[in-house]
Amino acid sequence: MTDASTTAARRPGEPALAALGLSAPDPDPADTSAHSFPGGGRWRTEIPSCEGPEALAVVLKEASRLDVPIHRISQGSGVWMLSDAEITEMVESTGERDIELCLFTGPRGTWDIGGSTRTDSRGAGLRARGHDGVAGCVEDALRATELGVKCLLVADEGVLWTLHRARAAGIIPADTTLKVSALIGPVNPAAYAVYERLGADSVNVPSDLTLDHLTEIRRVSGAPMDMYIEAPDDLGGYVRMYEVAELIRRGAPLYLKFGLSKAPGIYPYGHHMRELTLATAKERVRRGRLALDLLARHGADGDMAPLGSRLPGDLRRFEISS
Repeated sequence: MTDASTTAARRPGEPALAALGLSAPDPDPADTSAHSFPGGGRWRTEIPSCEGPEALAVVLKEASRLDVPIHRISQGSGVWMLSDAEITEMVESTGERDIELCLFTGPRGTWDIGGSTRTDSRGAGLRARGHDGVAGCVEDALRATELGVKCLLVADEGVLWTLHRARAAGIIPADTTLKVSALIGPVNPAAYAVYERLGADSVNVPSDLTLDHLTEIRRVSGAPMDMYIEAPDDLGGYVRMYEVAELIRRGAPLYLKFGLSKAPGIYPYGHHMRELTLATAKERVRRGRLALDLLARHGADGDMAPLGSRLPGDLRRFEISS
């Protein structure tokens, strides 16, 4: 990657536009996030929707071929959609490369019998319905962590707080990280701060947040943020590659998630969707290469967090009462 210390960062098209008298105002330093990952670095990378060992193998092979650095690989169908042998294989494959593996927990409202999720309002969405919904997520967390998974993806505030308490009590390992799904992602700074205090170690915000929204969030919370640089169609299909440098400046510490628009949904994954899943897994890595190339061309590819880093640093939490 380009050495940021010798190459001045620039915005897309800036020299040509300046020559035509169309230059943009200088960025306001006050908008720059004051936060970074522990151990240094302002951004990490994530390849999402890696639904099993076969898709993982495709991602790792393509990442090696295209020289795409990966900090985290996540799965969206859920722990319960994988066998113990599949989880173990994924843990071993990512562990060999010092990549964090994140698996989704438990039942979710959009898949169960709750009728409100099928109305126009979508009801409670992905949240865990009732005691049994929470229990299923906890069961998934216990099973996944026992098999060596160190990051859990959640889509319910109650599940997040429960797993944070379980982590504090030693029921799951203390270094387990908890990631909030984009499907319940907060859209204002007050909500973002609440997720941090409930136990979130990274929070996936919707990809339609403006740059000013990111600055507002960073004024109240330093918890790592996840954002789809290219969002799946069911999350809006937004493509924000040309904004990557500014997203990092405003939103750091930031996970750059390389999703894929114009592709059918694959959750919950099964072998009946094998060819599509493998093809889209490969293309997500290519999209990552394109975004990283843009950063390099703009001289803004410095400050990547060291590969293998995964912890979020010191975050603010609600007090856990006995």
